[in-house]
Amino acid sequence: MPHILIAGKLHPKGLALLDSAPGVTYDHIEEISEASYQTCLASADAMVIRTQPLQAASIAKAPRLKIVSRHGVGYDAVDVAALNARNIPLCIVGDVNSVSVAEHAMMLILACAKQLIRSDNSVRHGPWGWRNKLEAAEISGKRLLIIGYGRIGRHLARMASGFGMEIRAVDPFLATAGWPAADLASSTDLAAGLAWADVVSVHVPKAGAALIGAAELASMKPGAIIVNTARGGVVDELALAAALRAGTVAAAGIDVFDAEPPGADHPLIGFDEVILTPHIAGLTQQAAERMAISSVQNVLDFFAGQLAADLIVNKDNLK
Repeated sequence: MPHILIAGKLHPKGLALLDSAPGVTYDHIEEISEASYQTCLASADAMVIRTQPLQAASIAKAPRLKIVSRHGVGYDAVDVAALNARNIPLCIVGDVNSVSVAEHAMMLILACAKQLIRSDNSVRHGPWGWRNKLEAAEISGKRLLIIGYGRIGRHLARMASGFGMEIRAVDPFLATAGWPAADLASSTDLAAGLAWADVVSVHVPKAGAALIGAAELASMKPGAIIVNTARGGVVDELALAAALRAGTVAAAGIDVFDAEPPGADHPLIGFDEVILTPHIAGLTQQAAERMAISSVQNVLDFFAGQLAADLIVNKDNLK
């Protein structure tokens, strides 16, 4: 039976599932760095990995490795090409944290619109009269652009519609996403969507250069809100700070960063119109339990010959 390396803290329900699997053994390294699990690679038949990088040099140190299971849905920190070269499948969890992330995005939209930090500070530190500046705004009737209309984007659309927002989405795969095209202005025109929106929420993986940079931010309506619960680097952090200083963007909610954790000198930390959260959108108690169970179950299913093909992200590149 396989020996599994778990890299990163895992919910007890995931460990319980491993403990109940006959003959399965495992190492559990809770520290979240690539260096932390190096000594366990040689004996690993499988990996369950959180947010740590898994680069080619580490994969080369794991001669027995047959399967990598991500504790989540993103995999930009994993060297997929190196896995492909060894014919090692990389799998993700199913739809276990999309509601949590969508709820977090909705919370950030509301917190930005209501200027939550400034409101809180006015009570804790004064002045109480801040309230008379009328900086808090309603979201009812506002225009929401969702960039990336997968599971999370669709959940967010459902939630935002309950607040009376007008919703459009930009996603090249909208034709198969299940939302009638008549409800959307465009499935691919990002520039038009940014110019139209009062609020922008990002739900796409990182792919090279920032999707939202200085030019895109400049094209947004004055007073717009931008929320990123996807991946650090999808929104250019320096450009966003400049747009906030210029007043082009009124507020932002950021859960993900280029470097995590961000340093004390991060360009967004000094803004009280920015809500910052520690890459926590998908880490509710309920989602953490589901992700742990799902990521472990993927490994067990692989060795049982029954891993669902739609959870393998690199299946088309395996030999």
